[in-house]
Amino acid sequence: MTEAQTRPGVFEVGLERQAANTAPLTPVTFLRRAAAVYPEKVAVVHGDQRFTYAEFYQRACRLASALKKRGFGRGDCIAIMAANTPPMLEAHNGVPMLGGILNSLNIRSDARTVAFILDHGEAKVLLTDREFSPVVKEALALSESNPLIIDIDDPLAEGGELLGTLDYEALLAEGDPGDSFEELQDEWQSLSLLYTSGTTGNPKGVVYHHRGAYLNALGNMITFGLTRDSVYLWTLPMFHCDGWTFTWAVTAACATHVCLRKVDPVVVYPLIRDERVTHMCGAPIVLTMLAHAPDTMKVRFDQRVDCATGGAAPPSAVIEAMEALGFRIIHLYGLTECYGPATVCEWQDDWTDLDLQERSAKMARQGVNYLTLEGATVMAPETMAPVPWDGETMGEIMLRGNTVMKGYLKNPGATEQAFAGGWFHTGDLAVTHPDGYIEVKDRSKDIIISGGENISSLEVEEALYRHPKVLEAAVVARPDDKWGEHPCAFVALKDGVEAQSEEIVAFCRDMLAGYKVPRTVIFGPLPKTSTGKIQKFVLRERAQAL
Repeated sequence: MTEAQTRPGVFEVGLERQAANTAPLTPVTFLRRAAAVYPEKVAVVHGDQRFTYAEFYQRACRLASALKKRGFGRGDCIAIMAANTPPMLEAHNGVPMLGGILNSLNIRSDARTVAFILDHGEAKVLLTDREFSPVVKEALALSESNPLIIDIDDPLAEGGELLGTLDYEALLAEGDPGDSFEELQDEWQSLSLLYTSGTTGNPKGVVYHHRGAYLNALGNMITFGLTRDSVYLWTLPMFHCDGWTFTWAVTAACATHVCLRKVDPVVVYPLIRDERVTHMCGAPIVLTMLAHAPDTMKVRFDQRVDCATGGAAPPSAVIEAMEALGFRIIHLYGLTECYGPATVCEWQDDWTDLDLQERSAKMARQGVNYLTLEGATVMAPETMAPVPWDGETMGEIMLRGNTVMKGYLKNPGATEQAFAGGWFHTGDLAVTHPDGYIEVKDRSKDIIISGGENISSLEVEEALYRHPKVLEAAVVARPDDKWGEHPCAFVALKDGVEAQSEEIVAFCRDMLAGYKVPRTVIFGPLPKTSTGKIQKFVLRERAQAL
């Protein structure tokens, strides 16, 4: 470089960062601001409980203060096993306020997994809802850690026992809402620890930082149109990617959180009506559950409800059914490693004139990068060259930016592999359409290769979901002596109907090229992960054994 290129310019000399013009970004500031601006506004709804923003902030401060008085502080891992309740929201603010690392545990995990996470994350404290005490009790017996146990005795919990000697509300009473805490010095400081639901071996610990959570929360607020008048229903687990960072996004907007212990249409529909819910999120399985709920469970509501979904592309048939019920579907895409949502299928005005099926197909794409993510592209993983924008050439989705994880805890090899070439490798195979929109075609491990031809399992599943008797469907590869592999369909039927495999195959033959049509159809319930994703690795094992 030349001297002119390295010499500081006039706009750099004497213009340094200092306390007056720089502050580390942290989502903790959202709650402090909301409490100052709207102290009397209802912030959290949980059954008959109502907390204003002033009360919400005071409770989070009390949590941080009480933990501080007991000797916990910066860098300590505070684990929590809880449903979508006020203590979970308070922990998402109080723990980082303290400088601790929040470790939200999956409430559907087995005891061995929980024990591994407590040990691997070196949890110093465990806040645990009594409803999940059977698993937690067994996990503690298996674990080598000895965290302080704090029981959450939620009035809406079903069963369970208290495992510790300290109750959550009693802990809050120990805290001082006016206590002071060390200010965040570095926005790269670790904020939370979340574990991926791996299909083999132990899960990997994903570490978030304050800057990423702050930015992704604002990305959610902007993308989802959250305002102070919004009412957000917690159909999405808060333990999953820290609630896709909506735990902080809703608060940033000064909107209202409506808590929900479990997703049940008989509860969800009345809550939407009674609390005037405007926004909610969930995996496609949540949409399917609501769309296909019996008419006796469905309650009419007057407002439009924006519903963001992520994971696999929601079948267009489900999008159509939800629209008819008064929901507007917004399709997001992301992973635990990128704070949840990373791309959004941004609406285009000319889609309005398309027929319902064409519009649904457009909406089911993963779309373009979030405003707060620097890059989302599809590349050939071997060369790291972008694929043509032809809607046909497949590559791997790569992400880059401030809202990508710090890395995997105590796993530098996996971190280095995930970040090879300066991009985060998602493992999802996709194409880029001429308009620049990304569309996932499969996980790299889920692609079916039959007679040398690549078959997208998602494309076959989309056809299956259009059958009027199909509730859920998943397609995996089954060994084939002639073709190498062929599509094997696992199908769950709607209640009260019957179907034969020949009927399903004939239906697909009318919609797909011959080599893409399933040659095997298996009926029955589909295995799912704790976050509602279909466990294709289980289905692959079944298909191998057929």
